[in-house]
Amino acid sequence: MTEILTRLPQLGQWGGTDELLAIQDQQVGQLLRWAAASPFYSRRFGAGVPASRADLLALPLTTKQDLRDNYPFGMLAVPKERLATYHESSGTAGQPTPSYYTEEDWVDLTDRYGRKWVGMDASDTFLVRTPYALMITGHLAHASARAVGATVVPGDNRSLAMPYSRVVRVLHDLDVTLTWSMPTETLLWAAAARAAGHRPGTDFPALRALFVGGEPLSPARRRRISEIWGVPVVEEYGSTETGSLAGECPHGHLHLWADRAIFEVHDPATGRTSPDGSGQLVVTPLFREAMPLLRYNLEDNVEVSYDGCPCGWHLPTVRVLGRSAFRYPVGAANVTQQRLEELVFSLPVQDEVLFWRAKAEPQRLTVEIEVPDARRDGACLALAAAVREEYGIDADVVGVPPGSLVPLHLLTAVHDVVKPRSLFGADEDWGKALLYY
Repeated sequence: MTEILTRLPQLGQWGGTDELLAIQDQQVGQLLRWAAASPFYSRRFGAGVPASRADLLALPLTTKQDLRDNYPFGMLAVPKERLATYHESSGTAGQPTPSYYTEEDWVDLTDRYGRKWVGMDASDTFLVRTPYALMITGHLAHASARAVGATVVPGDNRSLAMPYSRVVRVLHDLDVTLTWSMPTETLLWAAAARAAGHRPGTDFPALRALFVGGEPLSPARRRRISEIWGVPVVEEYGSTETGSLAGECPHGHLHLWADRAIFEVHDPATGRTSPDGSGQLVVTPLFREAMPLLRYNLEDNVEVSYDGCPCGWHLPTVRVLGRSAFRYPVGAANVTQQRLEELVFSLPVQDEVLFWRAKAEPQRLTVEIEVPDARRDGACLALAAAVREEYGIDADVVGVPPGSLVPLHLLTAVHDVVKPRSLFGADEDWGKALLYY
């Protein structure tokens, strides 16, 4: 695997955009030959196999529906015996979106995920708090940490075996140094820690960074999470179909891994694509052999820029807005989750607002925030004023007691996880026969 890693581009091997494009061009021909072995792309190519970047960019976009229509192995480009893992994304379309990788593909995957400005090594204890079942996210972080010798704590967030009370205990007792989760998880941990009598920014001294991804993150919420825990929040962006696509540099910018993939921005209104600007992100992983993806439209709304960054990585930056930017009309305004979240988490930290929700109706915006009694009136007035200034509309801002949006029992419960059984005593509930939870 070390030999494979030496063939992959590494940060610092190019000095600007032209050299970066040359690195891409060196791999395009090989990628297209790999793709020709896939039944899906073999049909798409017809009689001839494309060989250049120009040929690649002339191909139609690959869509999520293409992957679903070719479930399970219509995209496979290697003998099935070479596969190392099979995955499906977390989409809600009701149809499986398959994805699979060889052992060699995994070298590229783990190396990309490991590109964190907060380094990870054998001295770290790493809590992985993302799903393991079918999606790649938990397995990717786990494999990347093991590749550098770190101790992994597999804290799957889709298992009753790992309630929030247990997460807090593990964080505290095991001296966890790094974590991987969605941003919302870190706020839930903070509430659970306080419910257990801990102070998030003080009682977890081993913690040195929080790795987050999987949902849009506004600058204000990011700052609030960092303020609560007293450590950096390091953002990651990717998907089950592609692995890591972007990571954060020491200057806080999210950079696309354009040495390992070709990125385009697609305008669904015009059908045109460009290297930068605003639109849907299209990605062509360059070192994906098991399941090549050519011009794959992730359908995530992004803003991509090639402006310079002090980090010197010479990679494009990306701002991820989400699948549809969660935009809803209210009166004459268009309300987005990203911007509304920015307003909520711009409230003073003393207001202790961690959780909120909003309902956008054609003529009315209602926002609920969890806030202690002593801070309720001031926080509601301040948020209503911020919404009025931002959108020019009056919002009904309602303060609710802590525990209203995220019930306390979810933060403190300890579940019994038992094995299935069939024989019960006279005073036992045999309705649980064969079930385990």
